[in-house]
Amino acid sequence: MTARLLLLLPPSETKRDGGNAASGPSLVDAPADGTALSWPQLDGVRAGVVDDLVALSADPAAAAAALKISARLAESELERNRSIRSAPRLAAVDRYTGVLFDALDAGSLGRDARAWLEGHVAVQSACFGLVGVGEGIPAYRLSAGSRLPGATLRQRWAAACRTILADHDGLVVDLRSKGYAALGPLPASAVVPDVVTREPNGTTRALGHFNKHGKGAFVRALAERLATSGDEPTTAAGLVAAAAAAGFELEVDGAVSRLVLPAP
Repeated sequence: MTARLLLLLPPSETKRDGGNAASGPSLVDAPADGTALSWPQLDGVRAGVVDDLVALSADPAAAAAALKISARLAESELERNRSIRSAPRLAAVDRYTGVLFDALDAGSLGRDARAWLEGHVAVQSACFGLVGVGEGIPAYRLSAGSRLPGATLRQRWAAACRTILADHDGLVVDLRSKGYAALGPLPASAVVPDVVTREPNGTTRALGHFNKHGKGAFVRALAERLATSGDEPTTAAGLVAAAAAAGFELEVDGAVSRLVLPAP
């Protein structure tokens, strides 16, 4: 099998409703119609998280506190969780909304770029673990900082996701936020860029909320560029060259890397 670049994204707390009811229920029960998620070695953890989330969501007061849901959103968000097993599914990259996914704007990509995206990008979900962005998931409410009864989300996910990422044949690029990165620790060879902007005097500074927009735009540009060129970066140097060809400044110096964006 050819080495494959893998980009990791965080999910979004906000999610689009709807989806394809024909894809069927029992998301975490590996349905025979082929709609199960990738990385089936995570299915046991997925099933346990879903079971606990559904049970917790039957108690509105406890769930609102554990999941950090406002009173205004509690009923609709908890209903999503209670119906998670039978809810319609939508590709993860279309399910998630917010700054990063709006900048990525996967729905407007051409066919080849969309196919590249689905073959090279995964989301680290608190509910489902590693999920390919083209794979169908239901709407749900659970974040990296949520508290389910029993083991923490980090205790549930970290060991299994660490093994998957360590065994991945190809370069791994981590664009996850810290809370989600803790759910899937990385091999030492991974590229983990800080997102910064360059000031007029040449110095750089960390970006705040705007870094999400930059990450989404970066992944979109890579998808459009690499789907056209057919290249597959297998080293950090190759990724730097691919980023430059896509119009982005990426610096990698050993374990230190930076994605340098224009000032917002």
